[in-house]
Amino acid sequence: MKKHRLAVYASHSAIQILLGAQEEGLPTTLFGPSDALRLYARFPSINSRIIEYKGPECLNVLKNEGHILIPSGSIVEYVGYDAIKKSGIPYFGLSELIKWESEWDLKIRLLESAGIPIPKTFKDPSSINTTVIVKLPGAKGGKGFFITDDPLIIKEKLAELLAMGKINSVDEVCIQEYLIGVTMYAHYFQSPMFDRLEITGFDIRYETNVDGLKRLPSLFAKNISPSFTVCGNIPVYPRERLLETFIQYGERFVEATRKLIPPGIIGPFSLECVINEELEPIVFEFSGRIVAGTNIYLLGSPYLKLYWGVDMSVGRRIAKEIKIAEETNRLEEIVT
Repeated sequence: MKKHRLAVYASHSAIQILLGAQEEGLPTTLFGPSDALRLYARFPSINSRIIEYKGPECLNVLKNEGHILIPSGSIVEYVGYDAIKKSGIPYFGLSELIKWESEWDLKIRLLESAGIPIPKTFKDPSSINTTVIVKLPGAKGGKGFFITDDPLIIKEKLAELLAMGKINSVDEVCIQEYLIGVTMYAHYFQSPMFDRLEITGFDIRYETNVDGLKRLPSLFAKNISPSFTVCGNIPVYPRERLLETFIQYGERFVEATRKLIPPGIIGPFSLECVINEELEPIVFEFSGRIVAGTNIYLLGSPYLKLYWGVDMSVGRRIAKEIKIAEETNRLEEIVT
């Protein structure tokens, strides 16, 4: 039986994906810009071929060598949907979902179709009557997001972003109601091999400088605007009464992808939530692939152990799905 080599971008969640593949006996190729590759060469236990990514033509080489591309947030942001589709490289998961994740109109449409609670969004800044968070397109880890309740500030900042070339159109930006509550990011794995949804864990993002402002007296913090660039992730375990709600949300999301983007989502994804006082998760965003928040379970997810009886990272769960598909001649069910 031929073992496909996994192509992993050198960023985001690469370490756990590489280690997980090794645990399942699958070979890997790490690719990325030269300045990023140096980090991974420092770790003797990472046994992976390493090549420099100089542009989309690299994907053609990887395809011709028999690789399966493992998506991450860095793939969405730095490689992009068009390059992946043009190359035709086998993609673990639902490649069409990259487009839906990258465009706010499509992202909101998918969440609405899933029938799960979501915040209100605004097209026209003039219609804003509450505090909102303004989000840029793509997988930027919160960078450039800002909060305000003033329509004039939004118009001014959007004009600045256009002038700086950070957006091509104001339609690329999402203006979303800012919900009061605590954030919680739910991680899932949809398995075609077992026809089931597995919940893999939860995290909280550690964001600068909004989290730093919590430690600053209000007298000094009043002139500092919060920002949401993610610098790390913190594990969190929701109350067990919330688990069934999270699982149902995940199942609804899977069904929505099957309806709108057949054959539907494959592998890991995340629903990003705010929990309000009524203990109701409100989903403000999704990620259609592995998220960096799963790095907190590098040595194993306690929830995956409920399904498999052994410690397992999401990176290893990906490798296991691919390995089982190879062994049973069902690879076409997990790559697009």
